Amino acid sequence: MQSLFDFTTRDVLRWHQLLLPMLAGIEPLPRRKPIGQLVKSLISGRTRDPVSLAAYHRLRARFGSARCIAGADPHVVTQVIADVTFAPEKAEWLVTALRMIGRERPDFCLDFLGGYALGDALAWLERLPGVGRKVAAATLNASTLRRPVLIVDGHVLRVLVRLGFVTTRSDAQAASEAVTAAMPDWDADDFLTLHMLLKRLGQVACRPDTPICGDCPLRRDCPSARD
Repeated sequence: MQSLFDFTTRDVLRWHQLLLPMLAGIEPLPRRKPIGQLVKSLISGRTRDPVSLAAYHRLRARFGSARCIAGADPHVVTQVIADVTFAPEKAEWLVTALRMIGRERPDFCLDFLGGYALGDALAWLERLPGVGRKVAAATLNASTLRRPVLIVDGHVLRVLVRLGFVTTRSDAQAASEAVTAAMPDWDADDFLTLHMLLKRLGQVACRPDTPICGDCPLRRDCPSARD
């Protein structure tokens, strides 16, 4: 008898293939060192990518290193990242998180997380202020660590809920764990590509209030699709 696990695995593979044309002309995401990816991801929540990327580059230009950000006044950091959403809160989280890391890892090198079991590596990061599953998964997957785990932001979660892959009560952690478990043979690049595909779909078609179902390559699989 066909198992649910087999069914969802084939679904993810099909969705991946159907959505691939949406990345035509889009450059692959750069892989930063884990500490740099942590900084970038922590300031990115609910902010458009060009805005958060510009803020990240300003942080690098102003402070030069994670150690210097950790030693900075959060009010100064707020000024540098002022155009991201919730800038004061993110500045406080960022400075506090980096100070915590600095006390344990004075070199601010997070490469050791590559030797941890995936769950342990996620838990180590998620104890830091402002770091939930999305930021932790991005730090492990999108960095040079290349850990096989799906990054789930608001766009990705919305698409997975509408597709029925996870329930409406699922959060980013539950969705990430469900897809990651369904694809045990995938590597980090596979998961990063799927993240980019689902995010792109959420941005251009599977929008929060007015989804454009006619433009969605997955509409035949989607129980939420409008006729």
